[in-house]
Order: sequence, then structure tokens, then C-alpha cells
Amino acid sequence: MDLEDSPEEARFRKSVRAFLDANATRRDESAEPARYYEVDEAKLGLARAWQRKKAAAGFAGIRWPKQWGGQGLSSIHEVIYQQEEARYAVPKGVFDIGLGMCIPTLLAYADDAHLERYTKPALWGDEIWCQMFSEPNAGSDLAGLTTRAVRDGADWILDGQKTWTSGAQFSDFGIVLARTDFGAPKHKGLTMFFIDMKAPGVEVRPIHQMSGASHFNEVFLSGVRVPDAQRLGEVSDGWRVAVTTLMNERLAVGEEARPDIEDIHAFLTQSDGGKAPPMAEQAVRFRFADWYVASKGVEAFRNRGLTKLSRGEMPGPELSVARIVNAEKLQQMSRYAVEMMGAGGLLLDRDNPQANNPFQLALLAAPGARIAGGTSEILRNIIAERVLGLPADTRADKDVPFREIARGAGKSPRKGETV
Repeated sequence: MDLEDSPEEARFRKSVRAFLDANATRRDESAEPARYYEVDEAKLGLARAWQRKKAAAGFAGIRWPKQWGGQGLSSIHEVIYQQEEARYAVPKGVFDIGLGMCIPTLLAYADDAHLERYTKPALWGDEIWCQMFSEPNAGSDLAGLTTRAVRDGADWILDGQKTWTSGAQFSDFGIVLARTDFGAPKHKGLTMFFIDMKAPGVEVRPIHQMSGASHFNEVFLSGVRVPDAQRLGEVSDGWRVAVTTLMNERLAVGEEARPDIEDIHAFLTQSDGGKAPPMAEQAVRFRFADWYVASKGVEAFRNRGLTKLSRGEMPGPELSVARIVNAEKLQQMSRYAVEMMGAGGLLLDRDNPQANNPFQLALLAAPGARIAGGTSEILRNIIAERVLGLPADTRADKDVPFREIARGAGKSPRKGETV
């Protein structure tokens, strides 16, 4: 494992730091809005302005081809930028899915005319994209989805429901995975499309979360007409396209969300009214030591992944370890901090810096971190099978036509849905 930048990587890191120093404020000098805050129009405007500034400086679409507005650099360059930007209080989260997952999927499967139309507006923050995969009855088992796409001449008609769609209420476009063949095994009858989120038949309903935010949404598709030209990949080969999307997501897996180990350390070492700080207690130090060791372990895993990226290789499923550990650690740390605050831990006022409690927000949002990008249970299966080489789970429905699989509350296909 090589932890040092190459000379070229070091030069790139230096240029990133110069850009950030000139255009942003370090996060320890300014309160950084939590990613799971409600995104209002004002914050959306700030995010757009920052995205334009990055694009103008050449720090957006770092690994995209130059032909489509990118820099044509490697994944390690993008990771270096993300590492450096994490130290600054800048708007985050609004464009991550579109630029990190949706547009890279278009780059792999869309034609030049579509890339000419969609890449630059996304890169400059003028248009926002979302990803519509999960459904009420197909979350962890994504291949069990029932949203249907029926061919109608040069178009497809989409009907179904998606859920947990991040940022759909602000999105202009989205990629959507639908079933085009109910007679094929579940992984082989799917097709990927991209759609206009303002098209007739698309309804977005924000989900009110217990944190007070509405980051996630339900999306209802009712007779949505999609041109075949907006199909990504071959008909009924959508699983392969979805894997491309998820491989791009892997680059972000394992990042430590805030409040992080530094934030909990600052909280545990501060004194209140002349009292000894919590860290003075041995039991508290033991708890912190567990989280610190976990953080360093995750850091080592990520460094192994970065070493692969630096060599031009793609990190494997072992990075799922980082996602599992960080999600559980975030939940543990935030719960511990809120409990130590006593009654004060229940107070929250986003407009008052003195009562802007990041640990309470993290506690309410942390369960979602154990689901997003694959549940912790599914990721443990991936690690067991693909990293440790353990026997795979029995999959009785692997080669069974989808229409013959019992799906509980799921709907059966209508006449004419098999293509």
C-alpha cells in the first residue's frame, strides 16, 4: 500500500488547495450545513453557484472525457479533490448523484447527441439529476422491481412507483430502471432509461423524515411516455447498465460523514461551566478509543482503494467494509453524544447556532446511512461471498421467470407486458 502522492498527484493536490483557499472557507472556521438539512431554494442557489465556480476552474467532471467538458483525468484525481474539499465549508450533496452516477452512466451508454445536450448543463449546475432504482417491494433485492415499461411504437410507456429517491423534488432529469420482460428471470428482464422529471405522468412526493428534512421522495410514474432514444443499453440488459451506475457509486462508499471522529473528540474534550470534560472519565475514553480505532481501520481500507486507483485499477467490493463501519459508528457516536447532553440533547434550532445540534440531526438521519447504497445486511453478504470466498446464499428464484415469483404485495404484470 502506497500512501504517498506521485509527483503528478502532488502537483494536482497543490492546485486544488490553491483553488479552495482562494474561493472557500475552511470548515473549522465556519459552521458547515449538515448534508441532511432540508434543502431550500436559497441553499440550492448556493450549491449552484459553487458548482459553477468549480466547473469554471476545471474541478468538476475531473474524470470525464474532455470532449464532454471534463478534464480526462483519473479517478485518483477526483478522490484527491474530494479529500481536499472535505476540509472546507462548501455546499454538498445536491449534485453528487447526478455527476457521480447518472451522467457517468450516460457517458457509457448514451449517444453523442444526448451527451452534447446533457453533460454541460449538469456539469455547470444548471440541471440536476436523480437515480430511480428502489421500490416499495424492491429495495435490497433491486432485481425484484415491478415498474413496467411497455413498448408503444417508437416510445415506451412507464408505470410504477419508485421510493427513497434522493433530491427528486429538485431534479430535472433522472435515470430509471424498469422491467421490460416479465417472462425472463428477474435480473435479465430489466431496461434502463432516462426521463424528464417534469414530463406528464411523473409525480414526486417528498417523504417527511423524522429529522424534519425531506431529502428522500416517492416518485409515481403513470403512463409516462419515453422515447426509445432515451434507452440506455440494450433492451432487457438493464442490469448490466445498473452495475455501471453502482460501480461509480463505489468511489464514494466509505466516506466518513459528519459529525466525524474529530467532531466527537471536540465534544468530549470540552468543559462545561468549569466541570471536567467527559473525556476525563475512563469509560468515555474507552468508547472513544473504539471509534478512533474503527476510523483508522476504515482509513486503511480506503487507502488500499486509493492505491488501486493510483495504479489505474478499480477498487473491489472490499470497500463495503468501510460503508458498514462508518454507518454504524455514526449512529453510535451521535446517540452517545445526545445521551450525554441530557435534556439539552433534545433541543434543536437550525437558525440558532447555540442550539444547532449536529449530533441530534445525525442520530435521526443515521438509520438511513445503513440503508442507502445497499443495506448493511446485503453488504455483509457481498463481503462474505466476494471478499472472503464463502458459499453464496441459496437463490431459489435465480432462473425462474419473474412472473412466476411470488412477490407478496407486488402487482402482477398486465396483458401484453412481455416484450
